[in-house]
Amino acid sequence: MSKKLKQMLAAYGLVLPSFLTVMLVVAWPILTAIKTSFTDPDTGGFTFDNYKYFFETPRELTNILFTLGIVFLTVALAIVLAYLLALYLRFVKSKVSRLIGNLYLLPRFVPSMVAVYAMITVVRDSGLLNRISQLFGGDFKPGMMYHASGLVTMNMWFNIPFAALMITAGLGAIPDSMIESARDVGASKLRVLRSMILPLSMKDVVIAATFVFMSNVGSFTTPYLMGGNYPKMLGIVLFDQFNKYLRYERAAAMSFIIFLICSVSAGVYIYTNLREKEWEK
Repeated sequence: MSKKLKQMLAAYGLVLPSFLTVMLVVAWPILTAIKTSFTDPDTGGFTFDNYKYFFETPRELTNILFTLGIVFLTVALAIVLAYLLALYLRFVKSKVSRLIGNLYLLPRFVPSMVAVYAMITVVRDSGLLNRISQLFGGDFKPGMMYHASGLVTMNMWFNIPFAALMITAGLGAIPDSMIESARDVGASKLRVLRSMILPLSMKDVVIAATFVFMSNVGSFTTPYLMGGNYPKMLGIVLFDQFNKYLRYERAAAMSFIIFLICSVSAGVYIYTNLREKEWEK
C-alpha cells in the first residue's frame, strides 16, 4: 500500500465518525420526514395530497404568503437599520458610539420568551404606551398585538443586533487608509459610501440577510405569543398540524416546504461564499 493511499485512508477514517454522526442526527430525520410527507395516512401509499393541501387550500396558501411577506419585510428593515447602526459604530468615534457598541448586543442575551412578553407589556392596547398616553389625556392603542406590525417589530429586536454584528465585522476589515486616501483626493462622504464602503461590505450584508431570512421562516415563539388566529406563520401551521390535528404526514410536508424555502437562502449563502475572490476584487 502506497504512502499516499495510507494518508488518504487515514484522513477518511478521521472524518468518518463526524460524517456518520451528521447522517444519523441530520440527514436521516430529513429523509424520514420526506418519505412521510409523501405517504397517504389511510392507505400508506404514495401521494401528493399532503402538499396539495397547503397549495390548493386558500387558507393555507394565505399562511404561506403571509409568512413570506413578514420574512421579506423583516429582512429588509433589519438589514437597512443594522447597516446604518454598523456604519455609525464603525466610523463615528465618540463616547455615545462606544456606549452603544457595548450595549447593542444585549438583546441577543435575553431569552426569547422573556423578550416577547416584555414587548407585549409595552405594545398591547392596555400596555405601557397606552398608559403613558392617558397621562396626557389620550388613549393611544398601538393595535400591534395579533397583527403583522407586532411580529415585524418583535423580529427587529432579535435580528438587528445579529445583523449589525456581522456587518460591523465586515466594515472593520476596510482600512482607514483607503477611505482617507479617497477623502484626500476630493471624494465626498456619499461618494466614498457608494463607491467604496458599500461594495466592500456587500458580501457581509448578503450573508447577514440570508441568516435573518432563515431564522424567521420557521420562527415559533413570536408568532405563537403575538400572532393572530389567521393568517398564521408557517411555524404555527406546522405546530397545529402536528399537535392539534395529529396530521403527521401534513406536518412532515410543511417541514419540507419550510426546508425548501430556507434552501433558497442557503443557496444564496453558498454562492456568495464561492464568489469570495470576486467580492474581494
